[in-house]
Amino acid sequence: MDSTSWTLVLVIGAVLAAAALAVAVVLLRRLVRTRRDLRRAGLPTGPRWVFWGAVAYLLLPTDLLPDPVYLDDIGVLLLALRSLRAAAPAVPLRPPAAPRGTRAVTDGTRRR
Repeated sequence: MDSTSWTLVLVIGAVLAAAALAVAVVLLRRLVRTRRDLRRAGLPTGPRWVFWGAVAYLLLPTDLLPDPVYLDDIGVLLLALRSLRAAAPAVPLRPPAAPRGTRAVTDGTRRR
């Protein structure tokens, strides 16, 4: 292989690593938002070690696969996100209550 071929291989590898890192960051943001939303709603978030373990696994330099390959980090984040969502009970959504001084009408409009 000549130098242009190696350059092309390195550029493609760098682009793939950057894309995998972007996916991992997006999943980390979703994980943090999901945990925050569950805590605000007063719902259980599951074991705390699942959340913090996934965050630590993403940030620590020791991995199952070398760090330019973020597939294992993405897998750990997906498992933690699934665990958080499974810990939340399936609560049926109910319509919001009518404000005080109003009367709810069956067609969805409100009258005073």
